[in-house]
Amino acid sequence: VLNNKIDATYNVQQTESDHGSTESDEEFHMCQICNTEEEKTLLLHCSGCSRHVHPGCLTPPWTGVLTDDWSCYTCKKLEGEENEQDAHVADFSQRYDAAVEKKKKILDMIRSLDLPNNPLDDIIDQLGGPDNVAEITGRRGMLIRASDGKGVVYQARNAKEVSMEMINMHEKQQFMDGKKLISIISEAGSAGVSLHADRRAKNQRRRVHITLELPWSADRAIQQFGRTHRSNQTSAPQYRLLFTNLGGEKRFASIVAKRLESLGALTQGDRRAGPSLSAFNYDSNYGKKALTIMYRGIMEQDSFPVVPPGCSDNQSSIQEFIAEAKAALVSVGIIRDAVVCNGKVAGKLSGRIVDSDMHDVARFLNRLLGLAPKIQNRLFDLFTSILDVVLHNARIEGQLDSGIVDIKAKNVEMKESPKTVHIDSLSGASTVLFTFTIDRGVTWETAKSMLDERQKDGAGSSNDGFYESKREWMGGRHFILAFEGSIEGMYKIIRPAIGEALREMPLTELKSKYRKVSSIEKVNKGWQDEYDASSKQCMHGSKCKVGSYCTVGRRLQEVNILGGLILPVWGTIEKALAKQVRQSHKRVRVVRLETTTDNQRIVGLLIPNSAVESVLTGLQWVQDIDD
Repeated sequence: VLNNKIDATYNVQQTESDHGSTESDEEFHMCQICNTEEEKTLLLHCSGCSRHVHPGCLTPPWTGVLTDDWSCYTCKKLEGEENEQDAHVADFSQRYDAAVEKKKKILDMIRSLDLPNNPLDDIIDQLGGPDNVAEITGRRGMLIRASDGKGVVYQARNAKEVSMEMINMHEKQQFMDGKKLISIISEAGSAGVSLHADRRAKNQRRRVHITLELPWSADRAIQQFGRTHRSNQTSAPQYRLLFTNLGGEKRFASIVAKRLESLGALTQGDRRAGPSLSAFNYDSNYGKKALTIMYRGIMEQDSFPVVPPGCSDNQSSIQEFIAEAKAALVSVGIIRDAVVCNGKVAGKLSGRIVDSDMHDVARFLNRLLGLAPKIQNRLFDLFTSILDVVLHNARIEGQLDSGIVDIKAKNVEMKESPKTVHIDSLSGASTVLFTFTIDRGVTWETAKSMLDERQKDGAGSSNDGFYESKREWMGGRHFILAFEGSIEGMYKIIRPAIGEALREMPLTELKSKYRKVSSIEKVNKGWQDEYDASSKQCMHGSKCKVGSYCTVGRRLQEVNILGGLILPVWGTIEKALAKQVRQSHKRVRVVRLETTTDNQRIVGLLIPNSAVESVLTGLQWVQDIDD
């Protein structure tokens, strides 16, 4: 009992002592700035963060009355920021609602406009819709014309339960199975896709590959061409390249043509394999020479070999063109260090063209893209006109490398039996000389019927018809038949003596050299006279320096072709041709000819009439050595 009483007394004392210490602690607090203990009544107590601080420890010191709802400077700042943020959110929300309303109005205006469709969707729609056209692209959706014919609706490309990863393969198979006869392919979907006329596929129709837009890179163009031209095909595709009539855009066709020619046999071995592309290969030795001539003419270092397009024969119009061309070349950086005043080039020698640019055809075509269409086309037309002159001169001099050339004529007959002129001692193969008589002329009746049929079909233009030369030649005038070709502004020329010319003539050149004749009687007589005279002599007349060996403008010709074994005697033939007087007879040319009577095809080396004896003498010498 005693012990219990003592314990109780101790517990009561302990409790009272603890209570006293608690009350003492509540009377004092620590200033959280100077870390000194102070009475509660002398400290400020923040209602926001519950801090206790001396009024004098604050910066600036607090001089106001101590209240229970006092807040420190930090808490007051935060409260102000919250109010400012609330105001900012309210302003942003108001601006957002206004923007949404504005967007809605703009979309309503767009829906009310009758805008054209996406080009790809429009092509698919005009070709019969997705049910008839296989699309192999990287798109995930398309715009389909609504059933009522008004407007379009968006539709995913894999709408027929085909995964998006397999949709291109599905479309490709639809085309190869013949369920869809048209396929549209883009660069994104071209890798690893075969669309050729495979013998294993149901759709073995001949492919017509239309390129709507040529890429910058020739490698990419070749990659896409290869989609329709592969092994095990029943027929090779036909390629159709589309581009505008802007001179600068022909740069794309030029680089693709150059790349195709570098592949070898596609165009060099056989010119019929790609004549359309070869015509656009401007970046050749002849193109570089033509570009240099054009630049020298523009810089007034030399005269132009042709009249610039859009200019007359007077010097003032040519000078105006030169000034405009100079300004254009200065603007694209080809003419450097030029003095320009008020947008015009000042002075005759206002700048220079560095040597590396004088023959850089690729740079010229690239920079053309930065010019206005009018001067762009005039510069490009001048370049191509000079290129035609360069090619014509090279052809006359016998320096033009034209690959295998087809000799075409109205009538081709073998004059006499082939002669064996050499036999190889090792293989026993023989070299044979073929002699043909060809007639290249076009009679008046044939020319008249060609024009009548064209006018009857309604395919001709107002400039189609018969023309006579403005200048006299050998006491008379030449008559031609001209009608517009496949390219607008270019005209096919048919002459009485040689038939259709290889080069189409621009309308400006046609009107500058010839005038249209409406009198049928006049054309009939002139045409027939030239047709008859060309059977006996060349266009130079009876006093031609070359004599009977000249074939320029001659209707009836004798053609000698050396066929059979050629390679062992190639060097002998070259030496024999090198002795010829005329430059055009010195070059070895490979030709192809087909007789009109029995359709016999002969491929071999063309031997000029004046060189036959020299070649046979050389071959006999080879034969003697072999013996």
